[in-house]
Amino acid sequence: MVLKKGAAALANRRRLPTALRAVLGYYADTGVFDYGSLSLKSEIDDRTEQMLDDVYDRIEDALTEEFGRPVEFSYDTKLILPARLTLGYIYRAARKEADSDPVGEDIATGVPPVEDTAINGECPTLTPRERVVRAEQMTRLSIEALVDGDMRDAINDAEFEDFEVEFEAGEDGQHEPWSPSEGDRRRVAEVAQATLQSHLDGLLEDLPDSVGEAYQWAVDYSEAHQDRDDYFRGLMADANAGDTQASAAIRQEYKFADYDEPPATLSSAEQELPYSKTQYARVGVIYDGMLDLYRLAGLDIDADFAKAIVLAIIGAQIWLDDVDDYADDHQEGQLTPVTAEYLLRPDDRAAYAHVVDITEQYLDLAKAHATAADSPLTGIAVEYIYRSGEPDVLPGHR
Repeated sequence: MVLKKGAAALANRRRLPTALRAVLGYYADTGVFDYGSLSLKSEIDDRTEQMLDDVYDRIEDALTEEFGRPVEFSYDTKLILPARLTLGYIYRAARKEADSDPVGEDIATGVPPVEDTAINGECPTLTPRERVVRAEQMTRLSIEALVDGDMRDAINDAEFEDFEVEFEAGEDGQHEPWSPSEGDRRRVAEVAQATLQSHLDGLLEDLPDSVGEAYQWAVDYSEAHQDRDDYFRGLMADANAGDTQASAAIRQEYKFADYDEPPATLSSAEQELPYSKTQYARVGVIYDGMLDLYRLAGLDIDADFAKAIVLAIIGAQIWLDDVDDYADDHQEGQLTPVTAEYLLRPDDRAAYAHVVDITEQYLDLAKAHATAADSPLTGIAVEYIYRSGEPDVLPGHR
């Protein structure tokens, strides 16, 4: 008890690195401290960065052909964290069962087999090494799918700042500065996304139709929510103008909407959380679909682990993105759980308190499920999300 209290006190010291605070905070909350998770995180980060480098190498080749000059390309995305956590989860489980380390020096490429038993909801019997190989193959596929989806959204929203390009060094050894026009930025983005989509389509063609159908189902589910964006913007504008019926509609259709297709991943209580349906459709379903791809590859994904991933990503969307973007979203009329709370509550202090409470509901449940799934790496990641938030940017925090 004394150690946990001391860990909690240290976790609240903002001068300490966030990663350390996350480890201490998770231990203080759950009593779980796993030294191996720290080295596992570093290993997973390195291996998934290699997977991303392979993606970017293909894009660099396409951009070099497009512009007629060698370039260096990178793309800033936070969306692959669940894929990293899933790979770490499978590595940890496989290592527990193996006599020798099933993780090799090389990272598996290609596409994994899809077993008939997996399609019927059963997991085939695989050796630890076979599970590692399939997990690495599916993680590559998942990373490409997640980055492709992120790039599509960026292009649709004309947001090109995360597509970073530098022309390679000239004869003087210096990288040449590039001051692209808006058209050039779009050109870079479209070439990058098209290159990624072409390779992803090729991978999916090597898999049974059920895999592509599972992936497309998640995309369609998410896009159906995006198609209602203009409607929700209209409700927000009317509510801001004092329309009480619009405020009631936001509460009924956005905050506490009923599921048309209740996700099996979430319990009935979790489906009743504030903003559960809209945020599941916005971000959760993509990662639920990602985990289904691992299952189709014959990998056993524990129900608690799946819940931890989905709830954590919804919490992260609210706590990191929506909180940080509140001022812009409010000005631009974008309805999010954060802007909704500032419409539905009587004052800023009440809205602020409810944003914090809603976020903590999601992240606390995610941590509990991560612990139940024996995935301390995921639990620490959830704690890291919480410790990385900056809610003091919101009105009413004092």
